[in-house]
Amino acid sequence: MFDIKGKNVLVTGGASGIGKIMGRICLEKGAARLIIWDVNENNMASAVADLEKSVSRDGSSSKGKVLTYKVNVADNAEIASAYSRVREDAGQVDLLINCAGVVRGNNTFDRQTEQDIRLTMDINATAPMLVALNILPDMIARDSGHICNIASAAGMLGVPKLSVYVASKWAVVGWTESMRIELKQMKSRVKVTTVAPYFINTGMFDGVNSKVFPILKPENTAAKIIRAIEKEKDFRGIPFPYHFIRIWQGILPNAMFDVIFGKWFGVYSVMDHFTGRKK
Repeated sequence: MFDIKGKNVLVTGGASGIGKIMGRICLEKGAARLIIWDVNENNMASAVADLEKSVSRDGSSSKGKVLTYKVNVADNAEIASAYSRVREDAGQVDLLINCAGVVRGNNTFDRQTEQDIRLTMDINATAPMLVALNILPDMIARDSGHICNIASAAGMLGVPKLSVYVASKWAVVGWTESMRIELKQMKSRVKVTTVAPYFINTGMFDGVNSKVFPILKPENTAAKIIRAIEKEKDFRGIPFPYHFIRIWQGILPNAMFDVIFGKWFGVYSVMDHFTGRKK
């Protein structure tokens, strides 16, 4: 079990969405410090104010301190600089949650732009690797720590009009699983968790039309992710049936899989009316 109480928790993209909710939950569980990395300074200021209000309503004086840093997590120089400041300000990072992510429209792949491809891959796939690359060696050296990477259910199957996002999340799933095995072979006590949630109702996927699987509620989803971390789960699909996607892909011929998941479950049409978060 991973005990969050007294730990330093770093959340990338932690100023909004489920990142912000997970940060609040960690504070409620007694985290010593919540460290937020984000590019939006206004959102970070708002998050701090909201978290302080939450502490005030709770009436607890034992809630941890919130530290914010403006960081472009796709820039390794900025990551290294921010991590150096975190170590000076707060000490070691015990729990890293890579949550920052973007989605760029609902075009088919032939209509994608180089800029959107690079941005999506940089933020969703390369950034969590770079952040972990800076922090993981210290965790290994002291033989403790936990890294949670927020991937997506879209990281396990193809979704039309979401191809680049899907590619970025497949990368996260494969990288995290490889890292898990490496740490196990090292006999390290550092743990990693892959989380693959369905679409979450945070605004990022506004307009998504889901026929069978309901759009996830942010509060419940964040709580499930934190529980998976505490239980040191290797993988957590949300909702639970998504744990079996690979099994069905292996059993069913592509044509049948496409009919069942694509047509009957409506997975292949979820992006048809996508609008995304309003600016």
